[in-house]
Amino acid sequence: MTKTTYVIGHRNPDTDSIASAIGYADLKQKLGNPDVVAAMAGVPNPQTLYILERLGIPEPLLLADVHPKVRDIINRQAITIGRQASAYEALELFNSSGVRVLPLIDGDQKPCGALSLRRLSESYMLPCQEKLRQVTTNLPTLARTLAGNFACGGQGDDPLTLKLFIGAMLEESFTSRIEGHDPRELLIMTGNRRTIQLAAIERGVRVLVVTGGHPLEEGLLEKACEKDVSVLLTPHDTATAAWLARLSTPVTFLAESKFSTIGVGESLAGLRQKLMATSEPAVLALEEDGTLAGVATKSSLLAPIPYSLVLVDHNELGQAVPGAEQVEISEVIDHHKLGNSHSNSPIAFITSPVGSTCTLVTGRYRECCIEPDQKTAALLLAGILSDTVILKSPTTTESDRQAVAWLEQRAGLSAADFGRDIFAACSSLKNYGSVERVVSADFKLFKQGKHTIGVGQVEVVGFDEFYGMKDELLAALAEVKRRDDLFIAGLMVTDITTETTLFLVEGHTRIAHVMEYPQLEPHLYELKNVMSRKKQMVPHLLKVLARV
Repeated sequence: MTKTTYVIGHRNPDTDSIASAIGYADLKQKLGNPDVVAAMAGVPNPQTLYILERLGIPEPLLLADVHPKVRDIINRQAITIGRQASAYEALELFNSSGVRVLPLIDGDQKPCGALSLRRLSESYMLPCQEKLRQVTTNLPTLARTLAGNFACGGQGDDPLTLKLFIGAMLEESFTSRIEGHDPRELLIMTGNRRTIQLAAIERGVRVLVVTGGHPLEEGLLEKACEKDVSVLLTPHDTATAAWLARLSTPVTFLAESKFSTIGVGESLAGLRQKLMATSEPAVLALEEDGTLAGVATKSSLLAPIPYSLVLVDHNELGQAVPGAEQVEISEVIDHHKLGNSHSNSPIAFITSPVGSTCTLVTGRYRECCIEPDQKTAALLLAGILSDTVILKSPTTTESDRQAVAWLEQRAGLSAADFGRDIFAACSSLKNYGSVERVVSADFKLFKQGKHTIGVGQVEVVGFDEFYGMKDELLAALAEVKRRDDLFIAGLMVTDITTETTLFLVEGHTRIAHVMEYPQLEPHLYELKNVMSRKKQMVPHLLKVLARV
């Protein structure tokens, strides 16, 4: 089974997150890994959308969550059986396939029952005196199972419950044996014994089976038709035919009409709960239209998940796409503080205190002696310029500047002009569409002790537009704080021209006493020369938390 690797950034992705995912997936593919796919854990912000559109690069695959689903582990080539098949055909399928449950499928490929090997075995192997002679079948299925054909009668497919008697004795003994039974409930099986055949026909039994490939003796066929006796000729000997007759029961009489189902889009955890909470050996997985997708058993829970993750621009599961904790993480490339949990096996973990994850991805291209194409080089360049605010952020390092110089040549762009274009095109807060989107587009959570804080950031050119939206933005922050049970919910509005940030915050009233930055008005602080959330804002807020 082919395993897909998704290269994916954090929730509420910024340009660095998406650019590094696309760039690193492209590198992996160039290194001979075709099953590596760039993905994103949320909708791109206006800046990222502008860059992707300008460069003609499609958005990566959106993965709202990566919780393993039923579709990830089931075998879609399920062994099934038609509702008119016989118990004998079911046994053959069980034997040849090794499965323990056969779904019964109707004409539109939807399951109408489930037959387990255990149920079938109990029906024929457990001793039951009343059922030793009983044959539940219909005439077409009986003929098919015995590989025979009707010389007389055989019309209709109504279900029949018959009592089987073998005519392997003198005619007198045979007639005494069937005395007192309703002839229309009898299935008589015999070889080329004329006296037995005649006695059965004269009594008008429902079915006469002649074994051994023998024809009905002369003169008896007309009598059988007159008496409405269905005469079935089979090539099998009497012992084999008697065994097969009992196995001619259509599976609809043996299958369970009530069975557990689950949609292929439901979680693996939900499947586990169903399998553990029921005595049934399997759960039928259904497509959205109700048709059968596959059969899930407890052994299905051991199937490997067919995808893994490479995390870029983050390493904490709290910032990762939902479900990441249930999936193999094969690699991490990040430039933030460490907050990762343990892994089950050694993984590649690339981290460095640079200004952008795209700088680290660019470094991997250079280490592997692989040249990115012009579009990919431009995208990686945009990621660095965005995260370092055109190399003005205090997080900027010499490695970032070297990466920018290397990418400029391959992208055919001036970094300074390209960076100004990016921020000029996306500096309006109206590009976000709503105040909620302004707050959430690049919103990250940070935890210290029992407190969790959330900080978003947007870059602007001038603060006039912000002041016009300030009250609405504060209300949106209050809602986020309440919804996510945060101690502080804040938004950094960073003017890239003056290198100043206005910090709008909804939080504990004592913050004002320990904030150590000028308070312009309630809930609003001015932070001159502060541009980095990672290196300046969050470390300061964590100190504030310790003092509140």
